[in-house]
Amino acid sequence: MQQPIHRSPLRRALGQLYYTTKTHLSWFFAYTPFATNQTTDQLPTTIYQHSTPLRRPLANVPEQMQENKIKNLALAIDTIDGLIIKPGETFSYWKSIGKPTKRRGFADGMILYCGTMTYGVGGGLCQLSNLIYWMTLHTPLTITERWRHSYDVFPDVSRTQPFGSGATCSYPNIDLKIQNNTDQTFQLYLKLTDTHLIGEWRAQHDIPYSYNIIEKEHHIIHEPFGAYSRNNTIVREVIDTQTHEIIAKEFVTKNCALMMYNPLLD
Repeated sequence: MQQPIHRSPLRRALGQLYYTTKTHLSWFFAYTPFATNQTTDQLPTTIYQHSTPLRRPLANVPEQMQENKIKNLALAIDTIDGLIIKPGETFSYWKSIGKPTKRRGFADGMILYCGTMTYGVGGGLCQLSNLIYWMTLHTPLTITERWRHSYDVFPDVSRTQPFGSGATCSYPNIDLKIQNNTDQTFQLYLKLTDTHLIGEWRAQHDIPYSYNIIEKEHHIIHEPFGAYSRNNTIVREVIDTQTHEIIAKEFVTKNCALMMYNPLLD
């Protein structure tokens, strides 16, 4: 792993301006149609459902930041709950949600910036992109853009998913894009309870496969520049729902992230 480059504030600002402009132009001149239609009428079949807790016991993180995150999630969900993705259409996380600003009601939440924990408007929306990415891995939808987390922030505590099975987001160029290359329409359903963020991919008809996400080759490296990195490979088993046999094994991604905690802790 290469040592992270620490750029000046001016260099970061110019880079952000460049990539923001590039992304907006790609949206405007896109040849691929983006999904834009929302409806409260749910498609009949649940393909996959998942939920994640809204509040976690995080050291040195003010409770208000978690409450602000929940507020941000509620605002983002309003923009994409019930979104219909027809065959040939692409879902873009940021194109659908838009820029999180205080004017739109978004609050300061916890964000990871240049390897440090800080606070910013719209912080916490990675929980939503993580959820959508994980659910999509259990469907025949095609992920065309996903960015891995560059830092492993917290030690594993009651982890239920493999390390590196999320998708980070930063408006507008660190995006999550999902394309529907199937022959039926899919729908994204999202809601908040008092304790959890809940999501579903729904469709017109059931699918003949289920999916199992597996972590392989997990290892930690003591890098030459002194830090530790955590590495693995994520693969997907495709299972025939009739015979329950594994009919394919698909490569999903490789992950490499700098660890922000001591890997030698008991």
